Amino acid sequence: MSNATKIPAGETSVVIRVATPADLDDLRRLAALDSARALLGTLLVAESDGEIRAAYSVDEGRAIADPFVSTAGLVDLLKARGARLRGEHPARTGGRRRLRLVPVRP
Repeated sequence: MSNATKIPAGETSVVIRVATPADLDDLRRLAALDSARALLGTLLVAESDGEIRAAYSVDEGRAIADPFVSTAGLVDLLKARGARLRGEHPARTGGRRRLRLVPVRP
């Protein structure tokens, strides 16, 4: 289970999608929370229960995330999706590898 992406148990829905112009204010807020500069290029966002909690620039290979929420699993999902959009395919080693989501236990 050490390779499994961890999503907090309280999450009821997670959506990975391409950012739209309507997300600009949320992305600015997220960058400020993370003390990071704004992301550039094609952006993916991870929404958790309707809130944007993390974002990833496919072009820059850089993420920003809400530091007050457990977001490591969301960033992992964004990076995996970004790699697929760039055309990167994971090396196959004997079989298909699946990304598993497991709840984080306190």
